[in-house]
Amino acid sequence: MVRHIILWKLKPELEDKESVMQNAKRALESLAGVVPGLLKVKVQIQKLPSSSADMMLYTEFEDAGALAAYQKHPAHVAAAATYVRPFTAERVCIDYEA
Repeated sequence: MVRHIILWKLKPELEDKESVMQNAKRALESLAGVVPGLLKVKVQIQKLPSSSADMMLYTEFEDAGALAAYQKHPAHVAAAATYVRPFTAERVCIDYEA
């Protein structure tokens, strides 16, 4: 199994960060059952004040090939291009085998 975790900081000038996060969560979590090899997807937007990121994506894949296919899958590309990338200032990612 491969885990793919991303942390994002939103652009500071955004006026409605809550809506941005809700839309991203809905779009990314809707990929479950759509992208082959994607076993689990969770977007965390509720956080403690000690957090240094605004959103987290936690995903599990069957293997590294499934992660690579996910990154190019049209549904993922559309969700990221529409609901995530235009609103984020910083992105940090870690992928690992579990």
